Amino acid sequence: MTGSVFVRARRPEQKQQRRDAILDAARDLARESGVRNVSLGAVADAVGLAKSNISRYFGTREEIYLELLAEEWQDWAGTVSDRLDGAHGTPAAVAVLAETLVERRLFCDLLSHGSTSLEQNVSVPAARAFKHAVHDLVAATGAEVARATDLTAREGGELVALATALAGTLYPAANPPPALTQLYAEDPELAASRPDVLPTLVRVLSALAAGLPTLR
Repeated sequence: MTGSVFVRARRPEQKQQRRDAILDAARDLARESGVRNVSLGAVADAVGLAKSNISRYFGTREEIYLELLAEEWQDWAGTVSDRLDGAHGTPAAVAVLAETLVERRLFCDLLSHGSTSLEQNVSVPAARAFKHAVHDLVAATGAEVARATDLTAREGGELVALATALAGTLYPAANPPPALTQLYAEDPELAASRPDVLPTLVRVLSALAAGLPTLR
């Protein structure tokens, strides 16, 4: 990846272009190396800026990735909505949630860092914007799930929230670092603890969907 040397952005459209360039660079780097391994310096280099100049657009590295997480969530929610149009019944809706999550490695990687790191070093305005966006997306997607199943909108939202939380938990376990990858290759008994994400998601979400109506 090569960076470009920018002149200082002055007009609103130039500033938005700069923000977009920073987000694009951060996204590409995360896809290449994983969210955990991308530094603010690497993002700055990719867009031809000094690290100090990044703060004109994002307060911290975490704010960059929190905004990317919100964008990935929006994209996932749109795809879920489209696929739920042809889904009828709880098994089909669960399959849509699980399959669309597994298809989105970057989204799952970002989810795995959400509450543990990305929310830990951000401003109140950045946190507010993110939380409102996610709240609205979970509610809207939950309502879509409810229309395809016998769940209420609230129960649909709970299913959606658990799906994303579980995907974020399973992702790092299913994509271990090199030392664990070697260990699992050498020890099949331990390798059994490495989760298969899609069937695990389907099983757990199916159990939750079946149990929620009993708690009404």
